[in-house]
Amino acid sequence: CGVLPDGRVLTTDVGNQASGTGDGQLILWYPSLVGGEYPSFDPVAYCKLDVTLPTAQSILVVGDRVFVAAARGDVYVYDTSSFPSSPDAGGGCGHTDATGAPLADEVVRTTFIPAGEHGLATPAGLAPAPDAGFYVSSVFTGVINEYDLDGRFVRTILEPPAGEQVGAEPYSTGSPLGIGVDDTGTVFYADIGIVVSDDGVGPGDRTGSVRRIRFEGGEPQPPETMASGLEFP
Repeated sequence: CGVLPDGRVLTTDVGNQASGTGDGQLILWYPSLVGGEYPSFDPVAYCKLDVTLPTAQSILVVGDRVFVAAARGDVYVYDTSSFPSSPDAGGGCGHTDATGAPLADEVVRTTFIPAGEHGLATPAGLAPAPDAGFYVSSVFTGVINEYDLDGRFVRTILEPPAGEQVGAEPYSTGSPLGIGVDDTGTVFYADIGIVVSDDGVGPGDRTGSVRRIRFEGGEPQPPETMASGLEFP
């Protein structure tokens, strides 16, 4: 999720992972965000901004721009000035999607960081980097890259050891999904422990972990494991 300066909340939905189509969603929720008292919650007003994202993942709000990573797509940027001001036709949410849910009339989305180069195969996690840049993780390649504020590649701060492949055991450095940065600049990442088995490719049995990357003299150090034996952190 992400929060806009005016208090509206954004969430993503990964979509149907069994289909080959991109139907992940970006949804905008309007205050009041608490729909009554449990157990009889009232509906919270919302408008779907995008229903074509190929496996939508993390959201990062930076000023008047919203960045969304899509694991089967790219890292996209949305112009918040194109978002509907209210969840109705008068505010720019006059369409409906295939389920009949409210959908924005038009939202401006462009590709910010294309997937493919520098090991960025499956964009997932987003976090702010120094000098107004960005960190982006790629689960299936075990990579975290740094980009500048214009989306240009700066460096790779995490990648598996040379020659290492995912198999019955995950990458020794992990499969980074969600990422975050503390006020010292240390990068934390949730490693879901991707393995290859007879069931296909996915998180293994308690192969997940939480790790951190510290920096010395501006250079990333080998990751440190903070918790292990986790199920899909």
